[in-house]
Amino acid sequence: MNRIILGIMAAGVVLGGVDRMFGSPKGYGKKFEEGFFFLGPTALSMAGMICLAPVLAQTLGKGIIPVFGLLGVDPAVFGGMLAIDMGGYQLACSLARDPLMGQYAGIVISAVFGCTVVFTVPVGMELVTAEDKPFFAEGIMIGLMVMPVSLLTGGLACGLPVLRILHQNLPILLFSLLLLIGLKKAPAIMIKGFTLFASGIQILITAGLVLAAVASLTGFTLLPGMTPLEDALSVVASIGIVMLGSLPMAELLTRILHRPLLWLGKKCGMNSMSIAGFLIGIVSAIPAITMLKHMDRRGKVVNAAFLVSAASMLAAHLGFTVSEAPDMLPALFLAKLSGAFVSIPAALFFTGKKKGTANKTEV
Repeated sequence: MNRIILGIMAAGVVLGGVDRMFGSPKGYGKKFEEGFFFLGPTALSMAGMICLAPVLAQTLGKGIIPVFGLLGVDPAVFGGMLAIDMGGYQLACSLARDPLMGQYAGIVISAVFGCTVVFTVPVGMELVTAEDKPFFAEGIMIGLMVMPVSLLTGGLACGLPVLRILHQNLPILLFSLLLLIGLKKAPAIMIKGFTLFASGIQILITAGLVLAAVASLTGFTLLPGMTPLEDALSVVASIGIVMLGSLPMAELLTRILHRPLLWLGKKCGMNSMSIAGFLIGIVSAIPAITMLKHMDRRGKVVNAAFLVSAASMLAAHLGFTVSEAPDMLPALFLAKLSGAFVSIPAALFFTGKKKGTANKTEV
């Protein structure tokens, strides 16, 4: 499967590169260029945390390992509470007692739960309008409710038995339950809490980047044990190479599936912008979130639920996994796709049969 996926990415590189040679008349060349444009933001969001991961593992491990040990849970799961491309993978692997659990937590849990908590929710709550926040929060809650499907499917793909998957995910499931209650009972407090948490993570990442850059330039290391910045940037570069192909292929997929999805959207009571959100969300969560204001009510909820599992599957998360743990590609895809496909009917069920009437902008 890995060779097939990488072959598809290589075909996307050729598609985008050839189109760019002729001035990007089909638009695939522009997507090819975006693969490089992502390098800067990607480096800012993850390089510092990659550099800090060994130090954090040594420091946090003193408190995390005993607590998780009381539950019989591998400390790697704690790393899964950070996004896959924001240090979650490195932290999970550094804390892991079982290397397989490190891979599972760092790829599957980080790409679903960690990404939602550290990125999708705080960024989404900042970007959506005040009137759309209840719909966004409702969708996130539905996505978290079906998230165990992703965690279970991804774990099975890793070769973990069902009971062990459920046991190891106890902290994640408990935290998810608390998030559900908080989003339902005190959404304003939760929004503030998520925003502060995200700001704290950003400060930590920036501090790691500064310390690693100073060490690279002067040889002075304030925190011994940090990963060299050059090694962290090589991970970012690998992600960029994958996105050279993944973004043109995602554009091609969007065009191929546009009409069938429009038909499906009408059947499900959603406008065309709501359907487009699915195709954009699997590449990047931010543009999908900014599109919420143009969706109908049902589309807003369903798209938010979809993002919990599916966000960035064909771009940053794919690129990171190819770079760091290519053997985990099947687990990543199965986890994200299963959760995404279950979240859509679940959100449609909870939003009822009535169609949204607000913001019915068409494309």
